[in-house]
Amino acid sequence: MLRVLGAILLGFTLLFSTVAAEAATAVVTVNGQPITDVQVAQRLALYKLEGKTSRTAALNELINEALQIQEGKRLGITVSESEVDNAVLDVARQIKVSSSNLTKILTDNGVPMSTLRDRLRANIAWSRVAQTVVSTRVQVSEADIDAKAKQKLTAANSFDYILKEVLFLGGSASKRTAEANQYKKSFKGCDSAVQLSLSYTDAAVRDIGRRHATQFPDALASELSKLNVGGITKPRVVEGGVSMLAVCAKEASEDTTYIANNIRQETGTNGMKAEADKYLAELKAKAQIVKG
Repeated sequence: MLRVLGAILLGFTLLFSTVAAEAATAVVTVNGQPITDVQVAQRLALYKLEGKTSRTAALNELINEALQIQEGKRLGITVSESEVDNAVLDVARQIKVSSSNLTKILTDNGVPMSTLRDRLRANIAWSRVAQTVVSTRVQVSEADIDAKAKQKLTAANSFDYILKEVLFLGGSASKRTAEANQYKKSFKGCDSAVQLSLSYTDAAVRDIGRRHATQFPDALASELSKLNVGGITKPRVVEGGVSMLAVCAKEASEDTTYIANNIRQETGTNGMKAEADKYLAELKAKAQIVKG
């Protein structure tokens, strides 16, 4: 009886193995590595979750990822499972769900977690390839950065400040904003800021120190520029409460350091992306990509 049962189970195993093999058909090979119609369907399902519908784009992404992983292996770059785990957690945090809920969202829409993990693994590997190979191709002109930074200086962002932040913590935003407005009406300057805050529940004053206007969003920089020493900004809802900035000192300053750093980072990032795209195109041109 056991032999019969064993033979039946073996038969089912062989049958399902055959069905699985037949179900996954290679639609393209990349340097001998097959990409199957199942992979394409699963990636397309992920695309649909992201609001995209192009099967061609899904297939092209899989081809690119195959090349990226292959180039990483050629350079001795490996990506551990724990690194992919962390990347998955980052995705979950970005969309404000738990990792288990992320898995459920994917599977409910026909996307195995392996599909997302494959994409993240390729992204991590390619990032390291870019740092290893592509970064040497990116040239950033400091003279150009300085010129662009100076062009971004305006009347509103040409000041240095010494600031204090007044915080009304917790509670409803509307109630705390009303209390902050009461505080603002009674505000007489930075020297009495702490003493005045003691009249309110869960209010605090902290030293921000020296800040240049270019370190703030344009709207806030504009508001600060219109205040004299001893002035205070209107209440703004922030994470955890309501915030106002008090001006303790103010002087004209055409400091482009912060602007230049932003431009430098943006230029470097854009340059890296352009060079990485070019490098991937070179890999694709040399690759043996055969449609099945």
